[in-house]
Amino acid sequence: MKRRAYLDWEYWAKPVPGFGDPNARVLILGLAPGAHGSNRTGRPFTGDGSGYFMYPVLHQTGFASQASATHRDDGMKLTDAYITAVVRCAPPGNKPLPDEIANCAPFLDAEITALKNVKVVVALGKIGFDGYLNYLRRRGVIPTRTPYQFGHGVEYAMPNRVTLLGTYHPSMQNTNTGKLTEAMFRRVFERARELASLGKSLNTEGTEEHEGILRD
Repeated sequence: MKRRAYLDWEYWAKPVPGFGDPNARVLILGLAPGAHGSNRTGRPFTGDGSGYFMYPVLHQTGFASQASATHRDDGMKLTDAYITAVVRCAPPGNKPLPDEIANCAPFLDAEITALKNVKVVVALGKIGFDGYLNYLRRRGVIPTRTPYQFGHGVEYAMPNRVTLLGTYHPSMQNTNTGKLTEAMFRRVFERARELASLGKSLNTEGTEEHEGILRD
């Protein structure tokens, strides 16, 4: 059902594709389209509270061309970052069921596999975090998720030479209560920028990256 504020909008109301730089070194992995955000606009984290919180931080850290994301044609461009979600359609109550996650897994797998330059995955919330771990399990990179525990600011160097960073999801529930502050969120993306640049430097020099390290 449309919100009164958006009665004149023609909702996207179909699977929301990923968005960003196809050569990105940083993949931002969210949960699912918001009912009145990307389900309305057709672009991830666009037109809702989560996006209003996230895009200014991406702009500050050099990943986004502008701080405001209101609709698909607003001029937003991402540099060195790509955004997608574990679930492609807006789930009831913003809580995807296991079957919905499983049904979307082949699309997520194809999308991640196509991003050849990714060095860092920023997982927004536990569903995004587990979603990337499940992708690695399906690819045979890890046998189990057990060693990798979600938390804000956790950092794991995975066996595929990609660093997995965890952050609380920028939902209004988290940001309005102060569980996630702008400073906390910005530090995660500053670290992602640092790791992406480090990965490029190490690869250029032919040096192998370390594996299996957790940063608190």
